[in-house]
Amino acid sequence: MGDIRVAELFAGVGGFRLGLEGYADARRPDFGREPAGPFRTVWANQWEPPGSAAKQFAWRCYEERFGEGSCVNDDINQVLDAYEAGIATIPDVDMVVGGFPCQDYSVAKPLSQAGGIDGRKGVLWWDIYRFLHLKRPRYVLLENVDRLLKSPAKQRGRDFAIMLSCLADLGYSVEWRVVNSAEYGSPQRRKRVYIYAERDARSWDLIERLKDGVLADALPVEVPAEHAAFPIPDDPYDASRSFNAEKDGRSPFRSAGVMQHHQVVTADVLEAYKGERGALRDVIVPAAEVPDAFYIPEDKLERWRYLKSSKSEERINKRTGFKYHYSEGSMAFPDLLENPSRTILTGEGGTGASRFKHVIEVDGRYRRLVPDELDQLQGFPKGWTDTGMTDGQRAFCMGNALVVQIPHEIGKAIAKRHADGAF
Repeated sequence: MGDIRVAELFAGVGGFRLGLEGYADARRPDFGREPAGPFRTVWANQWEPPGSAAKQFAWRCYEERFGEGSCVNDDINQVLDAYEAGIATIPDVDMVVGGFPCQDYSVAKPLSQAGGIDGRKGVLWWDIYRFLHLKRPRYVLLENVDRLLKSPAKQRGRDFAIMLSCLADLGYSVEWRVVNSAEYGSPQRRKRVYIYAERDARSWDLIERLKDGVLADALPVEVPAEHAAFPIPDDPYDASRSFNAEKDGRSPFRSAGVMQHHQVVTADVLEAYKGERGALRDVIVPAAEVPDAFYIPEDKLERWRYLKSSKSEERINKRTGFKYHYSEGSMAFPDLLENPSRTILTGEGGTGASRFKHVIEVDGRYRRLVPDELDQLQGFPKGWTDTGMTDGQRAFCMGNALVVQIPHEIGKAIAKRHADGAF
């Protein structure tokens, strides 16, 4: 059925593109990665406010890897304004992919009013919605933090209900799944929600779709008999104000689900992966490749141990003088090489002691993870972000990235159904 033309929004350093399209570079044979199917990225956008050259290191990495002119480096909202004004072009696409921040998606205007939905300014979901409205791709694949399913705290599940209502309004049917990448062979425990949407889909049996949909094909699960079913408001404005507004503080959305024509079925599923399991040791580079700055001096180790330890202590707010009791549990120190790593965060770089940075022990010495190891924990080729960035910038990019293997597996399932016409 030909290529699947892709637009990559909020592209970062190209994780979706790498997972779907693969990568081959004669200059770096070790960078090779097989494509998931006939995906061809024809347009991409990456912009890091406030837009200074120093802030655009992810975009520069994308262009280094995929070629000059491969990614538009402008505010997506302004790009879409220019497209609607007829002064910018965006090619037609079959699929839109992207990862975007989890923010407040409240709606200020109902669909019945002229101009349609008016969401809060500066929230990137509305740029995705607008792009889908303008280009009408057949497929959508999005990634977000798993707390999206239960935000905001005062109206659990409201934000995701708004997204589902928006997608249904545009004619999309939806699958979602919370995926812990380590449960599917990754050397990192990274839990994210993946959202697959398909426009003008055939009629679904919602319970069966949980068992045999695109996400179940890609990432096998066991589906329990117990499930929940409920409607999503037809208008995102109504979802913003009324969805789960009088409930007990729990989100109705579970770890997997499907929606078609504003009807939801959702359940907590169990991973059913049979392949090899990854571990932190799989990405550790030889000692000769580790700069001295990544080793922790002996006189600094106690500070690291304290930050990683359990605590139950009185503290004083330095600004107000208020005394309070602070407690937290312990974390492994050092991180165990035989297990998958914890989730990489954007603050992984830098020499300062931190509770959340990884520390490993190799040959009796303690050190932080080097950027080449962070690249590989996310499934990128070793050295992917080595494009002139600082170590801290490379760590920031990986903290914002996705685990490449997950969209790769989802892409294979989409490509197979696309070829078979089996949607």
